Amino acid sequence: QVQLVETGGGLVQAGGSLRLSCVASGSIYSVVNMGWYRQAPGKQRELVARVTISSGDTQYADAVQGRFTISRDNAKKTAYLQMNSLKPDDSAVYYCKSAIIPTSGWHPADYWGQGTQVTVSS
Repeated sequence: QVQLVETGGGLVQAGGSLRLSCVASGSIYSVVNMGWYRQAPGKQRELVARVTISSGDTQYADAVQGRFTISRDNAKKTAYLQMNSLKPDDSAVYYCKSAIIPTSGWHPADYWGQGTQVTVSS
């Protein structure tokens, strides 16, 4: 079994910062990438940021470019999302998603965390 657990959400005022963490655990052979998605009420889930574990290459949504930074700690199988200059529009449930090759398989599969609420007040 593979699990992703997110922590770090909460309530913050506009202009403030939060740091999210996502830890992958379980029967993992290799982590291919880790990313953050978010879903606000009535909206589709969207990619926020993603990092390729081996290369460190990153990808960001236009809406967060320059304000959010994704990083990873390979040894800890952990990804972080540093969110600065938060806006009310950033309020959403943030989900961690990771492509992982489990010990029981040959190909990567996508795994999701349970989500963590981020609320930015104006």
